[in-house]
Amino acid sequence: MIRKATLKDIDKLLEITKACAASMVVKNIYQWNEFYPNKQPFLKDFERSELYIIELENTIIGCITISTFMDEEYIPISWLTPNLNNIYIHRLAIHPNEQGKGYAQKLMDYAEHYAKKNNFTSVRLDTFSQNAKNLKFYELRGYKRLGEIYFPKQSKHPFYCYELIL
Repeated sequence: MIRKATLKDIDKLLEITKACAASMVVKNIYQWNEFYPNKQPFLKDFERSELYIIELENTIIGCITISTFMDEEYIPISWLTPNLNNIYIHRLAIHPNEQGKGYAQKLMDYAEHYAKKNNFTSVRLDTFSQNAKNLKFYELRGYKRLGEIYFPKQSKHPFYCYELIL
């Protein structure tokens, strides 16, 4: 089941993202670290009513942020559509024990359906350039790679920006 997150869900989401970070490090993917993700972005997502969770048998196994807010890091990107009516995906995470079972697909299906239902022009996101699994995941869904941005506290490697026109 996918639902909006509550404030009390945030600690569990931090446990999940820490588990994801540790799992990625084992695979030499240094995408998330002690600086990100942290509690602040999740609190902002919750305050904006943009944070969603996915549960399996009443246990939270993942999350996604479906936002209308464009981060300043995205300004230099030459997007396919005007910066007027877009959805931004952030902090998509599935607990490592549940990965590979289609739950990330379900969250993305939910986000894309939400965007279509609410007449948004496109869905935009970024993902780490060194995470081949994520790159393939979004490209197979039809997302187009458009440019690079950097988050120096996370990595010296770029994050690729993607957009899917609806």
